[in-house]
Amino acid sequence: MIWNRAAASMAATAEAVRGGRMFSLLSSETSVSEELAIGQQLLQAAPQSLLDFLVRVALCIITFLIGSRVINLIRKLIGKAMARTGAAGQGGQFVDSCVRVVLYSILIFQIALHLGINAATIATVLGSATVTVGLAFQGSLKNCIGGIMIMILHPFRVGDYIIESAYNSEGTVSEITVFYTRLATLDNRTIILPNGPLADAGITNVTREENRRVELKVGISYQADIRKAKQVLEDLLTEEERVRRELGYNIFVDELGDSSVVLGLRFWTKTEDYWPVRWKMLEDIKYAFDENGIGIPFPQMDVHLDPPMDLEKQKAYRELAGYMLEKGVKLEQEIVSYYEG
Repeated sequence: MIWNRAAASMAATAEAVRGGRMFSLLSSETSVSEELAIGQQLLQAAPQSLLDFLVRVALCIITFLIGSRVINLIRKLIGKAMARTGAAGQGGQFVDSCVRVVLYSILIFQIALHLGINAATIATVLGSATVTVGLAFQGSLKNCIGGIMIMILHPFRVGDYIIESAYNSEGTVSEITVFYTRLATLDNRTIILPNGPLADAGITNVTREENRRVELKVGISYQADIRKAKQVLEDLLTEEERVRRELGYNIFVDELGDSSVVLGLRFWTKTEDYWPVRWKMLEDIKYAFDENGIGIPFPQMDVHLDPPMDLEKQKAYRELAGYMLEKGVKLEQEIVSYYEG
């Protein structure tokens, strides 16, 4: 009886094992068939996907080539427009650089969209890149913004002679770029200034206006005739052709100095003639004053000495000094002997 039960149990176990094997074999056959079907579908779709990708790449290349030509055409049109307005020499490179960066950024963004990249992803990447670049290039960005402010406000142009307070430099503006401004000095040096500090600094534009006023001061002696000296100065102004007399001039007594009467002379001339006219007028004033007997004094000081004392006073002072010296020596000896005793 026990033996029969054991045999029946073993037979059931064997049947179960055979059933499990059959199930596993059926399952494996099903999974393999599914994988083969998926693989067959991928093989069938691969040529179409590859073809679509190649088409997109070809469209992107064509878009880039056409976009580059359009960008170059826009840059040429802007350059011609600036040349007609006379602004090409004072910031053409700056404007061209800004236009090129903006247009190529738009072109690259469109190409990325054609490749199937999500616009939100591009915006996120651009935002992160902008923050990173901004932190890494703070000084350069400040100079770039300063260059934009200089181009908008026009505190100076190429060819102007300026004096700036940021670096205490002065010279003729030879070039305005995106980040820097170049100055050419009178002794043929080149000064490169960053646009950021330059835009914040105080700037004196010497040559911006058409006319400049020349102011001269010259001293004459107190014995000279003031009216005659003023007439000589007026004659010199009349003889000098580069003086803009129609704009007015002034000849006046500026100061009663310690050694001279200071005459002031103010007149107008063209900006480009400022220094030649100033130098020539100073030279002509010296020659004219010499010819008319008008002296130009130099600083001097009068020293007055009291009259010397007579012999009796000198003798009395010497006797008083000798008496005081003798008394002082005796007093000193008495003090020393007192402490020693």
